[in-house]
Amino acid sequence: MPSQVFEDRPGDLPEDGSDTGPVAVDALISRARRLRGAVDAVRRDSVADDDHPQGRWQRALCDLAVHQLDDLGAHLGQLRQGLPGDTGAAWPPVPVWSGTGDLVASDPFARTPGLAAYEADHAQSSGTLLNRVGSAEWNLLTDAVNWSDELYTILGRRPGSGAMTLDELPSVVHPDDQALLTALVTGCLVDGRPIDAEFRIVRPDRQVRTVHMMAEPVLDADGSTASMWAVFRDVSTLRRSEEAVRDSRDTLRQRRHRERTERRMAVEMQEAVLPPWRGSLAFPLGGPAELDVAARYFPAGNSDLIGGDWYDALELPTGACVLSVGDLTGHGVAATSSMAMLLGALRGMAVAGIAPEAVMGHLNHLLESAVQPTLGSAVCCRIDPARRTLTWAQAGHPAPLLFRGGTGRPLTPPDGVLLGATSSPRYEQNEVELRPGDLLVLHTDGLTRTGAADESAVTGLLALGPRLADARDAQDGVRMVAEAFGTERKDDACVLVARISA
Repeated sequence: MPSQVFEDRPGDLPEDGSDTGPVAVDALISRARRLRGAVDAVRRDSVADDDHPQGRWQRALCDLAVHQLDDLGAHLGQLRQGLPGDTGAAWPPVPVWSGTGDLVASDPFARTPGLAAYEADHAQSSGTLLNRVGSAEWNLLTDAVNWSDELYTILGRRPGSGAMTLDELPSVVHPDDQALLTALVTGCLVDGRPIDAEFRIVRPDRQVRTVHMMAEPVLDADGSTASMWAVFRDVSTLRRSEEAVRDSRDTLRQRRHRERTERRMAVEMQEAVLPPWRGSLAFPLGGPAELDVAARYFPAGNSDLIGGDWYDALELPTGACVLSVGDLTGHGVAATSSMAMLLGALRGMAVAGIAPEAVMGHLNHLLESAVQPTLGSAVCCRIDPARRTLTWAQAGHPAPLLFRGGTGRPLTPPDGVLLGATSSPRYEQNEVELRPGDLLVLHTDGLTRTGAADESAVTGLLALGPRLADARDAQDGVRMVAEAFGTERKDDACVLVARISA
């Protein structure tokens, strides 16, 4: 083996050993790569002498060394990627660590059951790979058995207890794997088949370990099996690590599948509950248009966050119209199901002629007594187009904005606290006179400008006053709001625009 492989090279490691960061790890990786290349060269040379037992044995040892260096490279690569401020790859991909997910690359043992086992394995080792590799030779002509000290350590036996014969070896193997070992040894001794397999052993302390065995028969001049050489490697740590990674991947896949399913259910429920109309809607329906209404739901920048925001417009038997928007805390199926319950109750009470202030009180009772209590805000407006009056109440929600002559202002809110916040709230209602051409904007507080965290939705909407005055209809006003507030936002939002006919 080339001697320069083991030379200290300038820049590999600091002489004082002070650097334990990426530079030091990179130096170790560089050395391991050079060593693996040298072992590969020796292994290729041994192929030319494949007919000689010593050559085959040398090749087997080289294969084992390559396995060990691949394991070392994987762990160094893991260490390199886990160093603060650096995520560079450190070793050519190997099956254990080269998965496609970031979870494997960043920390394969994080929050997995394999972590404790991994730490326990390392606590028992002396800090080197050599104590997990042992060798043995069984001479079939003399019945002599030679074990290395490391093999005693792997099997958990005292060196003074003596080496085990091939007939005795299955006694330390897990009962479920004993038949496998017997078949492997028989195939090696009778048919001359090399052994390259894994099985579990049970140590005297009842600890179960996983062992990788490589073995070959040694033939005499007559072609009969004279002995068997074997190398044993304790791969428990590696297999536990692989299992931990698999568990992490399985858990991640299950979670992602569950999240996709929940999101699909939330979207379907939201689409089923929110008004199906698109574009402007004229009230009263089928009569002279006195109120022009349009609305839109704006999803969050992260489309996975389907919240409990809603908008609604409903004509009453009296000819009046009820407009409402609201927002519930949370996301997903829970939020959309609560929204559906609340919106259904609001519609029923509105048709029954219940005043907006009383509607807020009943909605509060629904949320406060729900199986899964939550908080919410809402505003309920009843517009009488004939009288041109607006009667409204709110529960911790932004006030409607009234635009008149290109200038907007928030309406003075009546008393009202968040829905579900208390069991005995007080809600009041206010009445406002409307004029022909007035425009109302109702919105939820998730409506903010992209990149303008200090600017509230109210400020941004009021700035649209001159443009909204020129809007052709309510749908055109919604379009202006959408253009002004963009598509990227941290939370979902709703906006409803209503214009009183001139």
